[in-house]
Amino acid sequence: MSTVALILAAGGSRRLGRPKQLEPWGETNLLGHVIRKAATFGVDEVWVVLGHDWERILSETDLGGAVVVENPEWEEGIASSLRVGLDALTRLSRCERALILIGDQPEPSATVVKTLLESHLRSGRPVSIPKYRYALGNPVVVERSLWPRLMSLEGDEGAMRLWRAHPEWVNEVWFGDPAPRDVDTEADIAELRPRHGPPAGSIV
Repeated sequence: MSTVALILAAGGSRRLGRPKQLEPWGETNLLGHVIRKAATFGVDEVWVVLGHDWERILSETDLGGAVVVENPEWEEGIASSLRVGLDALTRLSRCERALILIGDQPEPSATVVKTLLESHLRSGRPVSIPKYRYALGNPVVVERSLWPRLMSLEGDEGAMRLWRAHPEWVNEVWFGDPAPRDVDTEADIAELRPRHGPPAGSIV
């Protein structure tokens, strides 16, 4: 029952004004941090979709063995990354399902992923989505049988419209925690970036 983690990280970071993938994050950068997190989730493979400034991101990120797919149509939005990533997986991977992660969400919960995957396997449905209190969020688990439908999406809406149109496909898994936050602005970086040790001059 093999699973691939597919990290969507092709965006142009318009709100931040520089590649958020390269923001220093702990011992690595933001994308490297997400890749490391994904590798701890018990998945069989880790794949990453890059687009804007992909060559620089590739050269400055420790990929940890992740497979990289280039999305030349990244400006279209997240649907283009789903198309490119899932097309590559269809051709080159034998995994049966994809755990789709967002590259600018630095703290996907290991507990959420474990519970989501366990519920997914019990449900018999092709899609499992976490519901954080009252809102659906990420990451999402999608069986290989639905990858062609995801590859038909366009624009920047992602797959939510498709899930709403076909609730019979969807296994919702409720969590009491807040949804993982995106890194979009300087304020997000200041709030979410990990801190190591006490500030200089502090008394512990």
